[in-house]
Amino acid sequence: MEFALSEDQRLLQSSLQGTLENVSPLETVRRFAAGEQDVAKAIDTALAELGLGQLLVPEAHGGLGLGALDAALVQEALGFAVSPAAFLAGAMASEAIGQAGSTAQKYKWLPMLADGSVKIAVALTETVSMREGAGLIEDGGKLTGKALFALETNSASHVLTADITGKLYLVDLAEKSAKLSPLETIDQTRTYAELTLDKTPAEPHADEAKRGEALARTLGLGRILLAADTLGACQNMLEKAVTYAAERQQFGRVIGSFQAVKHMCAEMAAKLEPCRSLVWHAAYIFDTEPEKAALMACLAKSHISEVGTFIARTSTEVHGGMGFTDLVGLHYWFKRIGTNRQWLGSPEQLRAEAASLQGWA
Repeated sequence: MEFALSEDQRLLQSSLQGTLENVSPLETVRRFAAGEQDVAKAIDTALAELGLGQLLVPEAHGGLGLGALDAALVQEALGFAVSPAAFLAGAMASEAIGQAGSTAQKYKWLPMLADGSVKIAVALTETVSMREGAGLIEDGGKLTGKALFALETNSASHVLTADITGKLYLVDLAEKSAKLSPLETIDQTRTYAELTLDKTPAEPHADEAKRGEALARTLGLGRILLAADTLGACQNMLEKAVTYAAERQQFGRVIGSFQAVKHMCAEMAAKLEPCRSLVWHAAYIFDTEPEKAALMACLAKSHISEVGTFIARTSTEVHGGMGFTDLVGLHYWFKRIGTNRQWLGSPEQLRAEAASLQGWA
């Protein structure tokens, strides 16, 4: 048995990395963070030409029918480039519709996700933790309430959300009673918003019998992709620290020759490398052993969130005062790692959930 990426997966990585270097350099990320959100359209168009929208959509619905590991490789590359490209929300929507949508819903929505004619944001924070005054209530096929931290909203035409019972819905953002209010977070490389609905018509996922399973699978995929995003961001911060240590001189020597700096870089590498196997394994399990998928997603995201915090801090320390400047731009990766840590469950929440899944709590 070969425990490695396939040739096609390596080709996907290489093609995506090359495209992102061209269409999503750091200067483009800076422009997006400064409010020029239209620059993300060019990135999304370039990635659509690679077929990323088709990735998780079954072949019967116009997609490529690939798996969570392939999606994780894509998200890892997006995290490495700290790109504002929209991918994660669409992947979660594909999973939700595939799990709990009726046959008619699958034939309606999945082809549109594949060809990019529909863009779906995700607002599922309240299924993990509820803030006071938040949560959506269904009454007569209409939703009322608030959903916080909707993700990838800048180009969305619809949003995938859930009511307080965990039932999934698609909401058309063209509805007059649907309102998106931008939320300012520390992460300026992606768009977040507060979704407010007032008796807004919503299309429920039709398979009621799969309500809990569909939500668990959707959250599990989202957590794996967030872990992959953090993995890519950490790899970039590690490489930047090593490169800087090999160039920056003090006292007539490059700082990488000092034992303390060597130890900092070595410890980052030692902590990060096992995370790659953990994240890839969680993605593989998601497709091959569904009964273990939720547990592995919790373990992967909780662990790399802790490692990511360490690497973000240590890489910045290796850069010294330069690490805090926009010239280097480390703060984009630092803040993205921090936001990934909290979205869809903090390490503490996910470990508690993992304990419950194993019958320990």
